[in-house]
Amino acid sequence: MINLEKEIREQPDTLRKLKETALPMIKKAVSEAKRRDVKYIYLAARGTSDHACIYAQYLFQTEIGLPCALATPSVLTKYKGKLCLKGALVIGVSQSGAAEDVMAVLNRAKECGAMTIGITNTEGSLVANIADYHIYLGVGKENSIAATKTFTAQLAVMTLLCAEWTDNKELLDNYDKLPAAAKTLLDTLPPQLEGMITDFKELDSGVVLGRGFNYPIALEGALKIMETSKINMRGYSMSDFYHGPFAQLTYGGTVFLLASDGVMYDDAKAVLAKLHTTPSRVVVVSDNPEILSDCRYGIKIPNMGSDILSPYMFVMTMQLFALKLTEVKGIDPDKSDVIKKVTVTK
Repeated sequence: MINLEKEIREQPDTLRKLKETALPMIKKAVSEAKRRDVKYIYLAARGTSDHACIYAQYLFQTEIGLPCALATPSVLTKYKGKLCLKGALVIGVSQSGAAEDVMAVLNRAKECGAMTIGITNTEGSLVANIADYHIYLGVGKENSIAATKTFTAQLAVMTLLCAEWTDNKELLDNYDKLPAAAKTLLDTLPPQLEGMITDFKELDSGVVLGRGFNYPIALEGALKIMETSKINMRGYSMSDFYHGPFAQLTYGGTVFLLASDGVMYDDAKAVLAKLHTTPSRVVVVSDNPEILSDCRYGIKIPNMGSDILSPYMFVMTMQLFALKLTEVKGIDPDKSDVIKKVTVTK
């Protein structure tokens, strides 16, 4: 079994273990954040980790009620801006813990007297040592170039942070359902994909659409296909795609629509109706079978009954699609001539 598939299949255990291992540090960090009465949350990351931070933006602003911004590290590293982070909780997210631009944001936060949290998969890393609190993912080494289990672990930390901050016992209880749902997905989805994946052997570009909590999953899903099959993919918010980007479908194309059964469901149905007016090929991923009833390419996934938790099912679906696509294209997704597992930017 190649590394990518092995690591995708480790995710149920990853989600099961992480609550037990990460929650003690999360409790300490949340207690300190409340003691300090932080006024806003500032998130620093790159690549896949940045997508996890966009999920956190929706989560923290919706549930905690604090403004939450994504860092622009070059303000510090290149422009030498005098950024004031006083009163913030600054969270740096880096799988390797070696991201220099993330460290720059954390260092600036400490200069301003702000509280800092580092989220990494590497104990003793630079990010871990800089931050006031280090939340360790502990999912084991990720050997495949494409991040999978580290991404879902980052989502999990964000979910657990939110649940602890808001004392949301229902969210904690529902989180416990994730490992079993993830296993069901990973066991039942491959036959669905095998029935359609050969139709996508010549896929050379496409877009992935999501909204709200699943907007970062659209970004992440596009990235997984892009970096494994080396083709042009891009993720969009459904609401943004309605504007200029929709024009690219005039002469066809492939669209993946993430239609979650929640507050964005009606939006997904409206987008699908508009997509049907184009010659594009549409793949609908949904936890509501209604929208799949007249889709040529429909992928049914478990319904978590929660906008907060549905992204876990959607992202693992996109990971598996990316994996199966490499199989029909004859590509080894664990190798690349142009990208590395750890990329350090300043």
